[in-house]
Amino acid sequence: MPFKTEVYGECLLFISRKIEALKKQLSDLVEDAKNDSKSTAGDKHETARAMMQIEQEKLGRQLRQLEEQKAILEKTGETKPAEKIIPGSLVKTNKGWIYLLTALGEIKVNGTPVFIISMQSPLAIKLAGLVKGEAAEINGTQYIVEGIS
Repeated sequence: MPFKTEVYGECLLFISRKIEALKKQLSDLVEDAKNDSKSTAGDKHETARAMMQIEQEKLGRQLRQLEEQKAILEKTGETKPAEKIIPGSLVKTNKGWIYLLTALGEIKVNGTPVFIISMQSPLAIKLAGLVKGEAAEINGTQYIVEGIS
């Protein structure tokens, strides 16, 4: 199986797990709110309900962001190899593997670290359009493109 396919699969798995964990947190919070509403009323009760509502809204925003990231991943992730770096490219550099897709951070694929970065990140902007052998510099660090898939 090509390394890019493995990386793509790990990204999907990573983001799917995060989405499921957030959904469970939201479900637990809703259940807690239902149970709490059966308890005594008063200022403490109202404060607790307000705090739960704020937490539900925060988790809802995080869930929407993750679902947007998953949509980007599904739309862009399995691109065909190209001569130059485009959205969805998996790039081998002198500093390691970089997958230009969405901001997920570092994941390990068969023990190999791969940085999953957004196309809007400064590094991705510098790398976009480069071909094998070219280099980009950011924050004093030079990234030499060794391969594109």
